[in-house]
Amino acid sequence: MLLQVKNLRCGYGSLEAVRGASLHVCTGEIVGLLGANGAGKTSLLKALVGLLLPWSGEVRIAGRETSGQPAWRCVSNSTVLVPEGKMIFAEMSVRENLLVGGYHNPDRRMQMELVFERFPRLRERQGQVAGTLSGGEQQMLAIGRALMARPMLLLLDEPSMGLAPLMVKEVFAEIFRMKDAGVTVLLVEQNATATLKVADRAYVMETGEIVLEGDAGDLAHHPLVKRAYLGQRDEDDSGQPRQK
Repeated sequence: MLLQVKNLRCGYGSLEAVRGASLHVCTGEIVGLLGANGAGKTSLLKALVGLLLPWSGEVRIAGRETSGQPAWRCVSNSTVLVPEGKMIFAEMSVRENLLVGGYHNPDRRMQMELVFERFPRLRERQGQVAGTLSGGEQQMLAIGRALMARPMLLLLDEPSMGLAPLMVKEVFAEIFRMKDAGVTVLLVEQNATATLKVADRAYVMETGEIVLEGDAGDLAHHPLVKRAYLGQRDEDDSGQPRQK
């Protein structure tokens, strides 16, 4: 088990954003974390990488307790977050952004070639100022920059946000291919349809709590998920067809 979270609680001031959440991610898995805005998904990710101090609970990565460690330590533990909103260095070139991502990787030149193979568009635009890229290209850059650190565990926060449908499809196809590269992924998303297609398992988070978990295929047919996240209303809460 690569990531294990037990009874995690965290928040801001007196506001509790994550309320005793527990989840796990096994090596080689893509695991989805679904939920609406304000459900606590981003807060949970921040707690995993040291950007938000847990109030209580346990976080273990590769068997090591990491609760409360600073963010730089999490990167050295091969855990990297691609934050919501991409957060690229807009005034730097594509190549410079990638070099920053691999700053502690002695093989960063070789790793950059692997990133360029994965994202040929970044190779074509490596000298371009990152802020002039399209939204989809910036998302590719954000993911590519994370991959420069050669993470064992990649945390993706809303990678489809603000992207055109064709680019969303391309980004999710790349996420699915990451399994072949040996990258384990925890994918936070509101796009339940796309997430459940690429994920092995998934969790559903509401008001800071994990309320559902299971195989992605099973959750795609769960009444709550169908109603709240897939926009399907032809079944009632028991899962039985409504009477016409």
